Amino acid sequence: MFKVLVSDPISDLGIQQLVEAADVTVDKKPGLSEDELIAIIGEYDALLVRSQTRVTARIMDAGKQLKVVGRAGVGVDNIDLEAATQRGIIVINAPDGNTITTCEHTFAMMMALARHIPQAYQKTISGQWDRKSFVGVELRNKILGVLGTGRIGSEVAKRAKAFGMEVWGYDPFLTEERAEKSGIRFSTIDEIVRNADFMTVHTPLNPETRHMISSPQFEVMKKGMRIVNCARGGLIDEQALVEAIDQGIVAGAAFDVFEVEPPAADHPFFTHPKIIVTPHLGASTIEAQENVAIDVSEQVLNILRDQPFSNAMNMPPIPPNVLNKLQPYFRLGEKLGSFAAQLTEAAVEEITVSYSGELAEVDTKPLTRYIVRGVLAHHLGLDQVNIVNSMHLAKERSVNIVSQTTNASKDFTNLVTVTLRTKKEERQVAGTLLTGYGPRIVQIDKFPVDVTPEGNIILVSHNDKPGIIGRVGTLLGNNDVNIATMQVGRQLVGGAAIMVLTVDKVVPKETLSEIVKVAHLNSAKEIILL
Repeated sequence: MFKVLVSDPISDLGIQQLVEAADVTVDKKPGLSEDELIAIIGEYDALLVRSQTRVTARIMDAGKQLKVVGRAGVGVDNIDLEAATQRGIIVINAPDGNTITTCEHTFAMMMALARHIPQAYQKTISGQWDRKSFVGVELRNKILGVLGTGRIGSEVAKRAKAFGMEVWGYDPFLTEERAEKSGIRFSTIDEIVRNADFMTVHTPLNPETRHMISSPQFEVMKKGMRIVNCARGGLIDEQALVEAIDQGIVAGAAFDVFEVEPPAADHPFFTHPKIIVTPHLGASTIEAQENVAIDVSEQVLNILRDQPFSNAMNMPPIPPNVLNKLQPYFRLGEKLGSFAAQLTEAAVEEITVSYSGELAEVDTKPLTRYIVRGVLAHHLGLDQVNIVNSMHLAKERSVNIVSQTTNASKDFTNLVTVTLRTKKEERQVAGTLLTGYGPRIVQIDKFPVDVTPEGNIILVSHNDKPGIIGRVGTLLGNNDVNIATMQVGRQLVGGAAIMVLTVDKVVPKETLSEIVKVAHLNSAKEIILL
């Protein structure tokens, strides 16, 4: 008989399958302190939580029989994943349970924005019968730009088409073929900004997507745009948005999320007549709370019964002899994947990982998972991709994974090479571990380099001409960007070359634009390896 402890308030319907299972007993004890939980957890096989219970290493140490911790929701920041992995405890979540409810909230906000519903309601109940001030617009025949066509964005697109809208979509993993099958016009962010009548964002928040819509986008935006954000605070520059509305560029906005939550009492959104706000209600429906509990309960049952399961958030078991050889390469592999992802401009269709040297003698599948995680997490966010679900997420996005091994290695004991292919390009990064120095990137495309894979890196493509290095350095210095290291990779004197600079802080986009204008310089890209 398996024992399951539910330590947070969770829907009775959601855990019904656990309660009714003949081989399971369920105890509901919400509100326990850490010490109280430690005192009883030793007798349980599974722990089911939401966000209130913090599942610490101490709790898992006391859970001698604990096989699984289930989070009835998406985020697992209240669970110590590393401690769970070390103790062989599986952590699962329910990533799909709030897809529809967040989609529907997005559409509710879009409708309210189009028809001024909150403003009209407030004026009507105050005793004013004012029809002239709230003339709205139809959704029919309007262009909806969807930034992020994953689970939620795709559902929004389906409903928009039912309303007669033309949907333009952007996503780092959206290909023209997939867009065509979904009835979405394959677009860039710039095309959406310049042409859409409505725009909704559904991407994770990371350094690349933070303020993805800000002053430069508002300056070229189609006048009269209406913007909805039910995804993550920070995707849209809040201050720049207020200015764009006041300047008549944006007709209105509807936000369910904020850069800081809860926002300050004097936040400009609260008093602006053209902005609608809700307190992060995207996943707040009865059905969503039930769905996440049902999903996680099903997976808990599967794990307890030793049946196939999904949505695990931590590392699967690896034989000790394999782990000893691969573990030093895990961080390198993830960084190589992230670096390669930041080099590409179009949707990745294939990831090829080549192992040479001694690594070819062991099962490298766990290391491949780290590399794929690095590629996907750059676009989807570290909190959404882990080494358990990375292969599944790649398959979901039609990204082909190829793994190759060879015992031969030209200059290194071991070499890991990551190649990303898109419709437009092929980019390659190789790395190794150098004794006494740690992880190193030793090749970028066809150029040999020696780069520590961490921090802020500027990658410059240029022709090997005198004076370029000095001019780039001067530009960075004039913009208060300090260079930590610099090196050049080239094959032929005077031919194509790359310059790799590590710097002490994020480089302003304006500075990168200045660098690109230097004579004989082809491109400048910032790579951020967290």
